Amino acid sequence: MRAVFDGWILGVGSASGTRVVVGHWPRSPLGPLSDVMVQRPEGHRLLLAPTAAAADFVAATYSFDEVRVLPVAVRRPDPATWAVTAGPLDLRVRTGRRPPLGWLLRAVPPPLARAPRWIGLLDRPARLLTGLRTTGSAGGGRQEWYGVQDLHAVTGVAGTWDGEPLGAPADVRPPVTFGFGSVPPRPSLARVTTTVQLPEGASDDQVS
Repeated sequence: MRAVFDGWILGVGSASGTRVVVGHWPRSPLGPLSDVMVQRPEGHRLLLAPTAAAADFVAATYSFDEVRVLPVAVRRPDPATWAVTAGPLDLRVRTGRRPPLGWLLRAVPPPLARAPRWIGLLDRPARLLTGLRTTGSAGGGRQEWYGVQDLHAVTGVAGTWDGEPLGAPADVRPPVTFGFGSVPPRPSLARVTTTVQLPEGASDDQVS
């Protein structure tokens, strides 16, 4: 059984050392949802999820030190601006133009870009060129594929954590350690379809 999440992944770093990965999924087996993964400067990894079902699914796929179920809101006041609120996090991000890689990704027909076989073929070149993986083993005996179809640079970040400023935008360094998947070191917004293969015998209630 495969669970498909279609939407965007936003990855940003900050001068304070806090790194944030936002998943915004208008289409998913759990309905439209957004979740936030945060890694604090000391390495503490948090998942902020809007429902217990979303928290259970994401926490079974990735690794966290803490999971919180709370309202997560992602708004787009205009096409280039993303506003995220989730418990202690208040984040506003401005996106810019596509880098050359973004144009290359856009040239691939979407049905092909989302196909696990195609994504698997891209894994080795992606690791060589970017240090990132497109497929691999996730938690709970799951297999995962990232079908990236577009990429935009992040040009501005403003936010707070528990009321304290995150600081100026920075590269996502060190890399986040939620699982095999990561985000580019440069802050970016990716259009992506994530496919998760559940282990044999998994029940429908794992994605409902």
